[in-house]
Amino acid sequence: MKLKITLLFAFFIMFTNSALPRDKNFYIFLCFGQSNMEGNARIEPQDTIVDPRFQVMAAVDCPTMGRTKGNWYPAVPPLCRCRTGLTPADYFGRTMIDNLPKRKKVGVINVSVAGCKIELYDKDNYQSYVSTAASWMTNIISEYNGNPYEYLVEMAKLAQKDGVIKGILLHQGESNTDDTQWPQKVKVIYDNLIKDLNLNPKSVPLLAGEVVNADQDGVCASMNNIIGTLPQFIPTSYVISSKGCTDARDNLHFNAEGYRELGRRYAAEMLSLMGYKVKETE
Repeated sequence: MKLKITLLFAFFIMFTNSALPRDKNFYIFLCFGQSNMEGNARIEPQDTIVDPRFQVMAAVDCPTMGRTKGNWYPAVPPLCRCRTGLTPADYFGRTMIDNLPKRKKVGVINVSVAGCKIELYDKDNYQSYVSTAASWMTNIISEYNGNPYEYLVEMAKLAQKDGVIKGILLHQGESNTDDTQWPQKVKVIYDNLIKDLNLNPKSVPLLAGEVVNADQDGVCASMNNIIGTLPQFIPTSYVISSKGCTDARDNLHFNAEGYRELGRRYAAEMLSLMGYKVKETE
């Protein structure tokens, strides 16, 4: 009899834990792209101080950081993989929680691959792209089980048990410079994410950042004209300006302050869409 009661109690605990409702005040954002979303700038001391209301789901195991894939942690960078740098997602999340009610939390999931074309995230055609990728890139791709799109979906489904997906952040385009088909390719990926995660596009916008701007002598700045057409193909997409965001010596990647400012701009757009205003800073 005692054993029976113990088993019933154990079943009750398991059922209760599995039936816990997701937190509707936990806002989750999916991030993907190439190196500028992955994070290229060196992390500075000021970047390591973060409000615990801003969380990151570890996309890969990082034993040296005490992180295990699929679990949430305070969003101390790096937010992509174990050895990546500062990303727009860092100050996106910080700005979000600074301007949301205290009961709200923000979580990000970042699955990005340096140097990749947008074709890598096309779930029906990615294999042909991977088959021609350089070995250094395939090493990164292998950390996502060879399929970054499916990996992002897997992580997102885990996250949906904990909170609500509120938006998708994209920063990619350098490797597709002058590709006029880029907006249509992004639409395919966005539509797949909406379908595969059972999301409503009206409540899950896509925010796409410009590459390093011409005012910083960006080597891929011409791509911004194409990125700017994205809302013509995806009505629920919004382009985040990179004008004035400072960059690194290669004129391809942003520097730390450039990432911070770009992240703030992603957040300002998202907050506006959600009906919040960004607080003025002194």
